[in-house]
Amino acid sequence: MLFLKPPGVYAPQDDTSCLTAALREETFAPGVRVLDLCTGTGALAVAAARRGARVTAVDTSVRAVLTCRLNARLAGVRIRAVRGDLLSAVGGERFDVILGNPPYVPSPHPRLPRRGPARAWEAGHDGRALLDRICAEAPGRLRPGGVLLLVQSALSGVTPTLDALVRAGLDAQVTERRYVPFGPRLRERAEWLRGRGLLPPGEDKEELVVIRGEAAL
Repeated sequence: MLFLKPPGVYAPQDDTSCLTAALREETFAPGVRVLDLCTGTGALAVAAARRGARVTAVDTSVRAVLTCRLNARLAGVRIRAVRGDLLSAVGGERFDVILGNPPYVPSPHPRLPRRGPARAWEAGHDGRALLDRICAEAPGRLRPGGVLLLVQSALSGVTPTLDALVRAGLDAQVTERRYVPFGPRLRERAEWLRGRGLLPPGEDKEELVVIRGEAAL
């Protein structure tokens, strides 16, 4: 199938693959409502829509939103793709499944970029600028029994994510771990990460984790 991955839009990578695998493990009832945060090309949104879900996809990038809409059309599925800032883009709506593949790369730059492709990976000094917001906001947007699936790097701290979701009332656990070679962003800032104690000497692989949080019925 033709799938558009234009320059400037975060293309599906290992983290997308991890989250897609986790999504396959979920049981979908007819008409289940899915929210895909930081959709990029819409790969996850399309995967959910192909299973009969009613999907809303959100991204801050106009180019990403347009790409998601085009990829949905190419795949022959319906997706509501909107531009906005995480959950504020969907008002008070609630969902059965919320997917999140936000920027999570720790950065020497404390401020998040306002524009450009770096918005897809830069996440502040600790890599948690968007992760913390999702952990705080997403649980309250889940329907009873709803599920949050969130992918991140272990460099951004797995325990803070689990603790935040548990405090919000979710049953949270790591469901998948995968080690992948450093991409260009981590290669270029490896020494900075080592200086902060986030990366052992000689390490050249990143641990990706999928965290699943389930709301009570």
